[in-house]
Amino acid sequence: MAKNLNFYPVILAGGRGTRFWPLSRKKRAKQLLALDGKQTMIQQTVSRLLPLAPAKKFWIITNNDLRLAIAKQLTKLPKAQLLAEPVGRNTAPAVGLAAFLLLRENPEAVIGMFPSDHVIADEERYRETLQRGIDIAAAGENIVVLGIRPNRAETGYGYIEAGSAFQGPALRVRRFTEKPDAEKAAEFVAAGNYFWNSGMFLWSARTLADALREHLPKTAPLLEEIAAAFGTRKFSAVFRRLYPKCENISVDYAVLEPRSAKGDAGHIFCLPADFGWNDLGSWTALHEHHTAKASPPEGNLVACSGAFMLNARGNYIYAPGKFVAAVGVNDLVVVETPDALLITTRQHAQDVGKVVKHLDEKKLHKLT
Repeated sequence: MAKNLNFYPVILAGGRGTRFWPLSRKKRAKQLLALDGKQTMIQQTVSRLLPLAPAKKFWIITNNDLRLAIAKQLTKLPKAQLLAEPVGRNTAPAVGLAAFLLLRENPEAVIGMFPSDHVIADEERYRETLQRGIDIAAAGENIVVLGIRPNRAETGYGYIEAGSAFQGPALRVRRFTEKPDAEKAAEFVAAGNYFWNSGMFLWSARTLADALREHLPKTAPLLEEIAAAFGTRKFSAVFRRLYPKCENISVDYAVLEPRSAKGDAGHIFCLPADFGWNDLGSWTALHEHHTAKASPPEGNLVACSGAFMLNARGNYIYAPGKFVAAVGVNDLVVVETPDALLITTRQHAQDVGKVVKHLDEKKLHKLT
């Protein structure tokens, strides 16, 4: 597949992955872990995009806790393009900074915004879908979102309501709905024209910059001033001084929702995605992902030096270097690290992030 000269992948890698505690920590977050194969999540993200863009076109937005570790994992990427936010300001300022940077470098730049920690099963189809999206984004003031066909009434994802056909498989977007309750999610799935919001977007740098100027008029000039300092000695100081003044808001709330409210004039399009997507959002999701691929006996997924299972089903156990015996237990999640032990059930694994919140409140920073 030929590389697109104007395509720039921007990977957002500043999250902590708190629901993967105790394995995920501030300085070793989820995107730095090898949860699905030998490569880490962020290495997989870069590898599947390299056929579309050379390494010199990649930008990574992360934080100071993770920048050095990411640089060690992504040695082929330009270090100057691994930007560490002075403080977290959500996705709108992060990708917005990339837009103003790239607009200065290449007025025809098309940005692909990607989370750093998703799993894609069919990478060839993934790239084909992206190429269609790149073409649409490059053709005007268009915003493209990759929508995942829902297979269950999931309350942990945002939803995209799609309308009429636009071009090929692309559909016009009517509106975005953030994480609905179970009843509403079931209605969306039954309707047949709703998709999960994958968090993967395509837009030209100019389109995004103009949208930020319109919808975030206080933040956009700050980002533009930071971008103007890039490559100079004063960049770090300007970045540290101005970035904390930016609004703390997601690009969904800042740009997508107000643009979708304009109807067809908002120029937002959904590309239905059928390439085997999983955001591996919890230990439960990881267990389901691996058992679907490997079908282990009784659904027990065990990473240890040896195991004995008796009347045990559906467990996820991670205890490297230990012999594990599980007797008469079902649907447990057990994760051991040298300084911590997590014991929960697959049903309650979504609540693991609350452990990290508790540790933060108690200032037990060695455990976070």
